[in-house]
Amino acid sequence: MHDVLDPRDLVPDEAEQLALSGYQVGGLRAAAREAAAEGDLAGLAEVRTRLAELERDPGWDFEEPEDDRVLLEHAATVSPVEAERELLPERIHGAWLGRAVGNTLGKPVEGLTRAEIAAYLRAAGQSPQTGYLPLLDPLPEGVGALHPSAQVATAGRFVDVPRDDDIDWTILALHVLETHGAGFTTEQIAATWLDRVPFTQTYTAERAAYRNLIGGLRPPVTATTDNPYREWIGALIRGDAFGYVSPGDPAGAARMALVDARLSHTANGRYGEMWAAALVAAALAADSVQQALRHALSVVPPRSRLHFALAHVLSLREQGAGRVEALDWVDEALGDYPWVHTVNNAALITIGLLWGGHFMDAVGLTISGGRDTDSNAATVGSVYGALHGRDGIPPELVGTTHVRVRSAVRDFDRIAVAELAARTARLAGTFAPP
Repeated sequence: MHDVLDPRDLVPDEAEQLALSGYQVGGLRAAAREAAAEGDLAGLAEVRTRLAELERDPGWDFEEPEDDRVLLEHAATVSPVEAERELLPERIHGAWLGRAVGNTLGKPVEGLTRAEIAAYLRAAGQSPQTGYLPLLDPLPEGVGALHPSAQVATAGRFVDVPRDDDIDWTILALHVLETHGAGFTTEQIAATWLDRVPFTQTYTAERAAYRNLIGGLRPPVTATTDNPYREWIGALIRGDAFGYVSPGDPAGAARMALVDARLSHTANGRYGEMWAAALVAAALAADSVQQALRHALSVVPPRSRLHFALAHVLSLREQGAGRVEALDWVDEALGDYPWVHTVNNAALITIGLLWGGHFMDAVGLTISGGRDTDSNAATVGSVYGALHGRDGIPPELVGTTHVRVRSAVRDFDRIAVAELAARTARLAGTFAPP
């Protein structure tokens, strides 16, 4: 599924990506699916050629800039938030813990729909979710299959934080920052991927960019060559570390996130990482989640699809809508997006943060919306921890299982969360934009 080496996945997925981005795809989407189902490689090649010739609908409602200069100039207008320096070590530790715990809470049900998760929670006696999910056998009626990682990410089946790319990328970004400083380049990010992360432990847009690097391409064309996943959530999940080292500086965090994102993503994919980094940076200094979300939204181009979705969720909260109404809106307005797209998942992250009360409520609400549950829960947990510190993460969820992290990043497997937090805190606030 979504094999970056197989045109039977790449071509239909490219047709979907273009259709969602305002291109007049017409019957090419169906033609791509039919050719893929029949294994018609010649037909797929023909569709791919025709897709490359398409033009965007001149009446499309959105404006989504790609130029780095434009994006950086826009992000630079975002005001800083004064951070309390003495609180930063605890808040950064809380962010790392929240990210790790949240990721595990959402991992077994990754990719399930909202209805499937509701059925699973009821059968598990956790409706709403109260902790790590059990592995149910047989599965409840209406639930097709759990994510393969459920075997190592359900209650009682892990002794450390289970390995996941959502945590790997945060660790890798910390390594880049320690090695190259705030002025790192996209080329240095690329070299670090090849040196530190196995190809098979990357997915969708990252795996496509990795494949392109091996083929001799350089950034930013690594993001656009045979990469229909360039607006999916993969970049958003890589942004937290840039926020961790930029407390109160959403603009600085967004700048670093853009340098990272351009290796594999375009448009809303890039904006998503900029938003996540800015959100965490603001949360480390803000007094409320609403303040942090407003600062983060300011780095997103105002006429983009991501800005529209996030602003609408904020508006729903301000108008007094309930959490169910907010989740319904995501299903209705963003239901055509793939379950791992940036736009719909960022909306679910925002819902969890705005309507959630305590940690488990916020994370559980986001998970209940379905889609990329582990990534979304990791970001919600990260922001919650950044706001409330280490004491904001329930100790019963940390226990002995969330002390060390399993990681595919070379030389980091079983590293302690406390060490990651301490190393991050040493960098925090020491970077200034070059």
